[in-house]
Amino acid sequence: MDDAVVAVVAAAVFAWGVLSARLERADLTAPIVFLGLGALLAAAGVADGATDPGVLRSLAEVTLVWVLFSDAARVRPQDLREDSGRYLRLLLVGLPLTVGAGWATAAWILPGVDVWLALLVAAALAPTDAALGLPVVSDPAVPARVRRMITVESGLNDGIATPVVMFALAGAASAEGLAGAPGLPEALLELAVGAATGAGLGAAGGALLRQARRHGWAEEGFAGIAVLALALAAYAGALVVDGNGFVAAFCGGLAFGATAGRRGPAELEFTEQASGLVSLLVWLVFGAVAVPVVVDAASPAAVVYALASLTVLRLVPVALALLGSGLDRATVLFVGWFGPRGLASVVFALIALEELGAGAEAATVVIALTVVLSVLAHGATAGPLAARYGARPHPAPAEGRPGRGAADLPLRGLHPRSSSRPVTRSEGGRVPGPPSSWGRRARRGGGGR
Repeated sequence: MDDAVVAVVAAAVFAWGVLSARLERADLTAPIVFLGLGALLAAAGVADGATDPGVLRSLAEVTLVWVLFSDAARVRPQDLREDSGRYLRLLLVGLPLTVGAGWATAAWILPGVDVWLALLVAAALAPTDAALGLPVVSDPAVPARVRRMITVESGLNDGIATPVVMFALAGAASAEGLAGAPGLPEALLELAVGAATGAGLGAAGGALLRQARRHGWAEEGFAGIAVLALALAAYAGALVVDGNGFVAAFCGGLAFGATAGRRGPAELEFTEQASGLVSLLVWLVFGAVAVPVVVDAASPAAVVYALASLTVLRLVPVALALLGSGLDRATVLFVGWFGPRGLASVVFALIALEELGAGAEAATVVIALTVVLSVLAHGATAGPLAARYGARPHPAPAEGRPGRGAADLPLRGLHPRSSSRPVTRSEGGRVPGPPSSWGRRARRGGGGR
């Protein structure tokens, strides 16, 4: 990377830190700002994201690992009992319906996309990213239960969608007869090995850290760094035993949250700060690489699918999942609309490009286009719609009981402070760099480092 580009990027990150609260009040989220900056650098010929694909790939993978781990670790079952039925509706009914509807629609309208690639597109675009609509989950005018629903769904659905994406990749590779491609049984085994490895390392790490704190062995200031390393250890450990690294990171976070004790959430802050910083760079790279590709390669069918993915393919499954939940129509529409697509979607697209090569280009263009539109649409509407929805009269139970609020749940590198208008330390968000020549281990969540 050129020294001038490094200077511009560093200045942009510093400026965001100085002006972030003011820019967010103007409905300019971090993904919008850094996506736009990347696109401007590419248009000016200053930046070329393809100059060092290995570094870009590593940034994207590491960011997703930290996000998956910290999201899962913060969502603990004992904190979610009050509205567990609604969470389960969104994750176990709404998410599968979204994938199924997206799969059928992609197979129907997207040219050059077979049944496996259609499943890949649908599963890659099913996870949501609450960080792209920050005011929705940080504005106290929005009832706490509604904010919590959006953040819990965002924190867990990427981990649930990951096995489906990997299964679709294995099916597409087998259908194309690619050399070295795993069969469907092998892919399922990799997912199971990754889950077991991650859960084991996460549980052991959380329990060991808890005991170390109890006996005074652990220096408090270093505990956050230890958790950061534990997330990477779960990921890399799964790769060593031929498991899926991303599934391992997610399951490791769940296990860590269950065993780390009361200090566990505080020790996740360093991991979230690190992922928040790296995600800014990832958004910038995405803007420099994906925006020109989308402008050149997006077909009318891709535009139609992207718009459908952000609207009907999200809103209808959410509405069906929440039937009988006691929520009014405005709340269902609000939750349904704020399902932005972010980092997980484009990391899945990168893996597809590595595994399938040119055969995945049509699918990855659709994914990239959907994410670009989501950044702009959800970022621009989050503030106004949150204010409008929050101004409506809400029944008292919708406010939730005192205690752990939505602001304490995972927001992908975000952690709103308690104030009249919560201010975040940085805005998460996700999106990787350009297509690159990855190692074959990418199908297991690795990149052939």
